[in-house]
Amino acid sequence: MILVFIAKWFIDLNNVSHQTQRYEEYVNMTTRERFKAVVNFQHFDRLPIIEWAEWWDKTIERWHQEGLPATITDRYDICRHFGLDIYKQHWFSPLGHGCPEPPSHGAAIINSIVEYEDITEFLFPEAVIDDDKWTQWAREQQRGDVVLWFTLEGFFWFPRTLLGIEKHLYAFYEQPELLHRINSDLVQWMIKVVEELCTICQPDFMTFAEDMSYNNGPMLSKEHFDVYMRPYYDAIIPVLKKYDIIPIVDSDGDISMPLQWFEDAGIKGILPLERQAGVDIAELRRHCPNTIFIGHFNKMTMDKGESCMRSEFERLLPTAAHGGFMVSCDHQTPPGVSYCDYQLYLQLFREYAEKAGQLSHCELLK
Repeated sequence: MILVFIAKWFIDLNNVSHQTQRYEEYVNMTTRERFKAVVNFQHFDRLPIIEWAEWWDKTIERWHQEGLPATITDRYDICRHFGLDIYKQHWFSPLGHGCPEPPSHGAAIINSIVEYEDITEFLFPEAVIDDDKWTQWAREQQRGDVVLWFTLEGFFWFPRTLLGIEKHLYAFYEQPELLHRINSDLVQWMIKVVEELCTICQPDFMTFAEDMSYNNGPMLSKEHFDVYMRPYYDAIIPVLKKYDIIPIVDSDGDISMPLQWFEDAGIKGILPLERQAGVDIAELRRHCPNTIFIGHFNKMTMDKGESCMRSEFERLLPTAAHGGFMVSCDHQTPPGVSYCDYQLYLQLFREYAEKAGQLSHCELLK
């Protein structure tokens, strides 16, 4: 009997030692280790504390009057001031120097394929990689200090930039050859950018700027997505996969319906999950158990005090604790949020980031 007890004691001791070793593997993670753990649905020390997008300029102007030092204006210096994890982003624009500008927001630059041909000299610039910057960023990434990502303008976004909001939607019916021409040129340029960039540095993830949904859902049908967008995703996704870069779509509004379209096209995640559009993370997770989500904290609660913000974090915590979800403001922090409001938001964010890590640890010990 004594021998059985001793044997069981040794087994339990070994299990505790093994669990402790596994726990120590993910406590005090670097910024990059934490990102990789969360997006791979592995156990993590805490949630990343991030702002996926820059703050509104009006928000920063207000904070400069309320306590943010006036000398702090750089995006990443602001992150450091608030103690956020550093996620460095670069946006590659297919519009080159000298490209005509629309007369107003949402208006057209071109109206036809002939006009498109006339401006191609100003599109898809060759020299878009800043070698020195990306080399420095790569060093920071290798130390684990930062997560690196970049943005490309997608196959809904860029044709709309050229054609304007209204003409772009008509073009699906009236100028299909123009849409295909634009996106064919665009994807070839994307491939060149990614291939060149990855000779210097392999970013951790990227986003396709699309904004193809508003509060009532997508602005095109699945049939149109399959014809006018899917072939070009099929061309670029394998290139990203080759370099182990996670593709994520940036679309505002209610993305519940097109989320599956993007998943089928090889997209691994989506942001910012705007709460005002009726999006619900728990429902999305039920339907898409393997998708990476970023954002979703309802920005409209950020000036409503501790109780309101705490309730919002409580809503997000169960999904976040299981991985694959990085909480962040569901769009840019609006100027109605004071400097003190934001400090309180971050105080609560840190509290719930730790709670999510503790719950992740509980899952580890099961």
